[in-house]
Amino acid sequence: MALKIRLARGGSKKRPYYHIVIADVRAPRDGRFIERVGKWDPMLPKDGARVELNEERIKHWMEQGAKPTDRVLRFLDEAGLAKRPARNNPNKALPGKKAQERLDEAKAKAEDAAAEAADSSAEEAAPAEEAAAE
Repeated sequence: MALKIRLARGGSKKRPYYHIVIADVRAPRDGRFIERVGKWDPMLPKDGARVELNEERIKHWMEQGAKPTDRVLRFLDEAGLAKRPARNNPNKALPGKKAQERLDEAKAKAEDAAAEAADSSAEEAAPAEEAAAE
């Protein structure tokens, strides 16, 4: 049986409250679980006690092969129970496909305008050079 340490949502509408539970991966998110090992109240201020963990039981279940989800792994990393590797997604800040196409079109128009301006200034300078040569 594959086990996960994950969040189970409770609380009312727009007032979330989560239990940290040990559950079979096939069980529904808010459904059957094996054991409740903590809680997370995201409505509390960040400097308060938002997360409470039963560290002894979490260690026990991790030894049995339970894998934490990403959010729970953040909590365990803060508590010093597990190490969460740093993530890096350099493409996240890039604009979308259509926005990149619009930027490319704008660059092409700007380059064309600059090339035309350079050509017209070169044509104006050429007659003055011919007059000076005569």
